[in-house]
Amino acid sequence: MDIAIIADDTKKELMTQFCIAYCGILARHNLSATSVTGKYISDATGLEIEQMMAGIDGGTEQIAARIAYNEIDLLFYFKSTEPKYDEGGVEQDVLRLCDIYNIPVATNIATAEALVMALDRGDLDWRKLINPHSEYNRKDL
Repeated sequence: MDIAIIADDTKKELMTQFCIAYCGILARHNLSATSVTGKYISDATGLEIEQMMAGIDGGTEQIAARIAYNEIDLLFYFKSTEPKYDEGGVEQDVLRLCDIYNIPVATNIATAEALVMALDRGDLDWRKLINPHSEYNRKDL
């Protein structure tokens, strides 16, 4: 599965710890992340992560575009709990796209742990059926 990872500055350490804890599961999937988050995780875990631009430079928008093209199967997006002046901008667009394309998304560690365990059990394999970019659907080409 194709998994995207985004973490606001105040949540990068928590995201890294989450990825360390579930490194064995995440290693079996294609990972992409905004650049700083991806570097933190890669340095701490050795996981191979496709790095987008920094979130502030358009990395979040790059992930949003991949969601819109149905190229992402699962999103881990640890958002800051601090109020922001630009609340409702890009982050709301990403979450809206996840709703439109039925992408499971976790915005906190509790939901992320539930989703990663579901991923490990195969509970999210239905994404392979509806994602035209999955290996399941490309094998007939």
